[in-house]
Parts: sequence; C-alpha cells; structure tokens
Amino acid sequence: KFKRMLNRELTHLSEMSRSGNQVSEYISNTFLDKQNDVEIPSPTQKDREKKKKQQLMTQISGVKKLMHSSSLNNTSISRFGVNTENEDHLAKELEDLNKWGLNIFNVAGYSHNRPLTCIMYAIFQERDLLKTFKISSDTFVTYMMTLEDHYHSDVAYHNSLHAADVAQSTHVLLSTPALDAVFTDLEILAAIFAAAIHDVDHPGVSNQFLINTNSELALMYNDESVLENHHLAVGFKLLQEEHCDIFQNLTKKQRQTLRKMVIDMVLATDMSKHMSLLADLKTMVETKKVTSSGVLLLDNYTDRIQVLRNMVHCADLSN
Repeated sequence: KFKRMLNRELTHLSEMSRSGNQVSEYISNTFLDKQNDVEIPSPTQKDREKKKKQQLMTQISGVKKLMHSSSLNNTSISRFGVNTENEDHLAKELEDLNKWGLNIFNVAGYSHNRPLTCIMYAIFQERDLLKTFKISSDTFVTYMMTLEDHYHSDVAYHNSLHAADVAQSTHVLLSTPALDAVFTDLEILAAIFAAAIHDVDHPGVSNQFLINTNSELALMYNDESVLENHHLAVGFKLLQEEHCDIFQNLTKKQRQTLRKMVIDMVLATDMSKHMSLLADLKTMVETKKVTSSGVLLLDNYTDRIQVLRNMVHCADLSN
C-alpha cells in the first residue's frame, strides 16, 4: 500500500517540472527495489534498441559461428591436416618447412587455399608440440580452420597466406644457431601461436584510418594498437568455440603465462612500436653475455620476451 502511494506521489512530482522529474527519478532509482511492485513505465522500443546496442558493445566483433568439428576426428585427419588431391606435390613443398625458401604460394595452391592450417599442422608435427601439450589432432585442425576462416580472403595482404608465412618464418627464426635451445617448449608454442593469430579478422585498413573514422574498434580499444588488440581478442575468443580449445590440457599457470606472452608478442607487431623495439633490442644485445658457442644468455622474462617480440615482428616484416 505504501509503495503504491509513494509511486503515485513520485508520478505527480515528475509531472510538475523538470527538477521534479529528476528528484522523482533519483528517489525511485536509489531507494526503491525495482524487483517489487512499484509501477515503473515499460521501456519504449527506442530504449530497448539502445539497451541492445549497449549489450553488444561487450561482445568481440568479427567472430563468426562456423561448423568444422562435426566431420573431424583423429582418424579422418589427413597427413597434412587438410584435404588435397596433390599430396605428393604438397609433401615436396613442405620439405622446405625449416628453410627460408619455402614457397607459401604453392602450399596454398596444393592445400585448397588452406595455407595457415597446413603450415601450422606441419610445424606442430615437426616440433612435436601436439604430443608435448596433449593437443588432439582434430581439435587442432578444427581451431586452425576456424581461425583461417576468420582471415578475410578479399584482403590483399593481411590474409591467411600472410599469417602462414609469418608462422613459418617464426619457426625458422626459432631454429637459428643463436636461439636454438634457448626457449622452452611453452615459449615456442606461444611464439608460433602468436604468429598465426597476429592479423586475424584484419579489415584491410590501418590503425590510423580506424582512429580517424571513429570506428567501433578504435572506440573499444581507446585508439591504442587498435588492430593488434582486436586480433588478440578474436584469436583467444575462438578458443571458446566448440572443439577449438587447443590449450585445454595446459595447467592454469601455463595458460596464464602463454596468454601473457602472446599478448606481448602480437602487440609488438604494431608498426608504431618499431623504432622503440629496435632501440631496446640493440641496447639489450650490446649489454648481454653470450656463451662460447654464440648463444644469447637470456635469464629473465623481460629479456626473453623482448627477443620473442622482435622475432615475431621480424617475421611479420620479412614477407
């Protein structure tokens, strides 16, 4: 009874003046339990649309619902992770997996335009990462095909061909004499994964364009490394899709460490960070000790991630 009476008084107050409406709204919002019987006008269509837009702002744009998992299982995964009628030709091309000379265009042609899935599967097999981190082949291929489908084929440069090239270049750099045996399996996993996702859902325009046009992405990421933040968000979000969590058997600590490293590496692909990356790396190399065999001694996270950031950045620039 009291609430009904109070509601009538508040309604009357709100109709008296603008200030009365504000007072009424304050009392209603602050002191009344909206779950109870107080009569509050139902939202208009405009209010509902506004609320819907507000809810959508918390979602990561660019993530599509795809179905690759239904037809995949460990027994149906082909030799190179993709279906091909040119297995011998593809095998010949992948003989250069550990060399700079690999022809990524031929790999794309022989893999039904699945260069990223094919290259990543080959690298993970070569480095025995599937076994080391207990990643099932079907989950891995499902994730990679989903990731590859989120690269835009109509974008001339930042497409899955580029991602495959960067992943393979990172793989080769990790095997150079000065860095071989320097990094842990988890660091290697993070670097190759970072290379694979580093441009996913790229729209084909620059950060500055997105900022200048007040795009939704620029607003979401506050004009700071807009695309790089988006690539990370999409890459990690896709792990939540059905049968896509390739890191499900990592420990909580491993997963947290991997995520931190991947974020550091992908953010470093922002070209506006190029000069500072270069300067910091030069300073570190000039002051670091090396072993008698010429291997860098990297004994803390800061130094190790600095080399990994520059490595993925170099791979990104190398093609």
